[in-house]
Amino acid sequence: MKLADVEKVSKALADKTRLRIFQAISAADQITCGEIVSMRGVTPATVSHHLKVLNEAGLITCQRKGQFVYSQAVPQALLAYLRALEKVAAAKGKRAKQLRQPERREPGLEP
Repeated sequence: MKLADVEKVSKALADKTRLRIFQAISAADQITCGEIVSMRGVTPATVSHHLKVLNEAGLITCQRKGQFVYSQAVPQALLAYLRALEKVAAAKGKRAKQLRQPERREPGLEP
């Protein structure tokens, strides 16, 4: 997973309402927007927006069946996100050392 994808997933899960919606989707095999609206007490437009963000982050898939759109969690996406976070944490020592080193500048150049 690329760093840009890690950022996208992090932002998607950082919102409290979106996290609660993701939890509801993850707990169910599949769930409709209407079911989420009734469970969470938010408007259909709000749920639709949050589903779009979660879908763009790759955390859920949405599939139309008749007049309903069913959302389903993508467990592999969450596992890839966790592995990417582990790599970020493992590289912490290297990056911290780089940050502590003074920046190299050309002689006579002002910052």
